[in-house]
Amino acid sequence: MIKILTIDGGGIRGVLPGQILTKLEYKLAEALGNPHAKIGDYFDMIAGTSTGGILTAFLLCPGEDGKAKYTAKEAVSIYLEKGSEIFESSLSKVITSGAGFLDEKYDVGNLEKILKEKLGENTWLSDLIKPCLITAYDVESRRAFFFNQFEANEKQAYNFKAWEIARATSAAPTYFQAAKIKNYQGDSFALIDGGVFANNPALCAYVEARNNFKKANDKSISAKDIFLVSLGTGSIKKPYMYNHVKDYGVAQWVKPLVDIMMSGSAETVDFQLKNIFESEGVLNQYVRIEPNMGASDNEMDNVSAENLQALKVAGEDSAAQFEDRLDYIVEQLIKEDVFQS
Repeated sequence: MIKILTIDGGGIRGVLPGQILTKLEYKLAEALGNPHAKIGDYFDMIAGTSTGGILTAFLLCPGEDGKAKYTAKEAVSIYLEKGSEIFESSLSKVITSGAGFLDEKYDVGNLEKILKEKLGENTWLSDLIKPCLITAYDVESRRAFFFNQFEANEKQAYNFKAWEIARATSAAPTYFQAAKIKNYQGDSFALIDGGVFANNPALCAYVEARNNFKKANDKSISAKDIFLVSLGTGSIKKPYMYNHVKDYGVAQWVKPLVDIMMSGSAETVDFQLKNIFESEGVLNQYVRIEPNMGASDNEMDNVSAENLQALKVAGEDSAAQFEDRLDYIVEQLIKEDVFQS
């Protein structure tokens, strides 16, 4: 199988899939008898949107030995340890931004500093250890934008610095300023969070895998050749009652629309992929895990110590709840299948 991992967007709720990956990595290391096993070394491709895009970059960041630099535990610890810095807002910023209504809610300085420090200022998309797909949206050209390592390896025009990719994919409207970044050739792009069109990037990853991987006999790839693991960032079932929403104006619809857009996108992609894999008789090769929120807050920027701890616990509890699925995933990851990209 071509083994693909995808991670949804969701701000600080990236702690949830991060904890699940930490448990998966522990099980993988145990099964292999290799305490140094890392998630990034055992998937053939990883895709992510927003917080999932940041995790993708961390998991595929190269170490000195050319293998994955960070374990899943180290990647998620960046959220737990640096979350309060990323979503830090001075009193003056709160006032001038109108709490996000007049300007972006947070300064990007701390986020950019952390990304540069952890990913390196001169690590390029082409340097990442495995094929990957990270989403963003080009607001000037009005088109979906994909950071695609397959393309970056072929043309400099598609190559970007890894930390700037992480910055662009997480430039969530109202939270962070839109990103203005340059490719290897110096061309500029104005980008925002890929969650505006693909908060769940699993279907995008599926299409790219079919386009860019090939069998040894050069026959085309189908769902039968793919093992796809898709991780969400928490299922939110908060209802919006008719008596309230029927009279909402623009200001009142902003937050509900973001919530509905994110969950609706994820659910739609899940529905589509289930049907694709089922139609080829290989539904067992598609695994979707949507963590439980537990006692944590559904806000994407709640980085209080209490909520970070609640997210950590909810992620650990979800890993325990889906332990059978994690065991199954490990079985698939340790199979010796080799594909060419």
